[in-house]
Amino acid sequence: MTPTIPAPETVCTPSPTHAIGAESAAAVAGTLKALADPLRLRMLSAIATDPRGESCVCDLAELADVTQPTVSHHLKVLKDTGILTSERRGTWVWYRIIQSRRGAVTALLDAFAPSAVIERAEDEASRAEALRTMDARVTRLADELADELTDLNRDLVIAIVRESYAGLVKSAKLTQHMIPLTERFARQRLQDLTRDRTTGTPQVLFVCVANAGRSQLAAALVNHMSNGTVIARSAGSTPATDIHPHVRSLLTEIAGESDALDTFPKPLTDDAVRAADVVITMGCGDVCPIIPGVRYEDWVVGDPALASAEGVAAIRDDIAARVRTLLDTLPSR
Repeated sequence: MTPTIPAPETVCTPSPTHAIGAESAAAVAGTLKALADPLRLRMLSAIATDPRGESCVCDLAELADVTQPTVSHHLKVLKDTGILTSERRGTWVWYRIIQSRRGAVTALLDAFAPSAVIERAEDEASRAEALRTMDARVTRLADELADELTDLNRDLVIAIVRESYAGLVKSAKLTQHMIPLTERFARQRLQDLTRDRTTGTPQVLFVCVANAGRSQLAAALVNHMSNGTVIARSAGSTPATDIHPHVRSLLTEIAGESDALDTFPKPLTDDAVRAADVVITMGCGDVCPIIPGVRYEDWVVGDPALASAEGVAAIRDDIAARVRTLLDTLPSR
């Protein structure tokens, strides 16, 4: 029998390693940890693909239905890891990817998110087709309002209608309600444009980020509690697609079903700012611009989007108390 010859023992001979150093590995690990969040990746993708080379914080806040402190926290994490830099210009903060990191960010997003790119392209194609269909209806609405409002410049009316539609369609869902909402928004803007500040009914503008909770509730309470002696508007720096369900039920209790349906999320416009006697911001932080007005206030109240039904009721009571004080300070006309 042939004896079995054992295989020679394999000797592990250390060879020079080209692994990154411990300090560099710790730095990379910190960056990857910072990126391990879906919203941060979406923010980074939005900035990387923005044709301007940078994104305003108001654009980034549209990516998710979260509070302003949450948006600010995620952006701060990306800044602290050396991926982003920011610059405040006027009332807005702009973010861009640090030049030395742009190649790495682009490579990361392209390598790991191709399916997301395809899905987004399909969604955009579907939305583009809906927009083409809606455009003819907007044109018809603009002509009808221009024929009705003969005391106003026809070109102005048509421009306001189209601008109102463009402002709403950026955040709203494309539904059969889009044309009625555009008409309401355009009529409100035209009223603001022609308002006489010296003799008109006092007007208050409430501004928050999403215009889907606090600002809607405050405006409804002012209109209800003033019995028509004060006009309240609301707007959002980055309006949501719809009002928070808990807030919608409260609006119905305050104003009734028909009026509550009018309080849809709307974008902030210069027309509303110029028409207001008082501008009140509500927890906007750096996402909301500082609005110039005859009088300026900032109300720090809870966010209904983060509260239970009972919590929303408490927020309503808090706002109602502030509204009573506000009404006592407004002049009667």
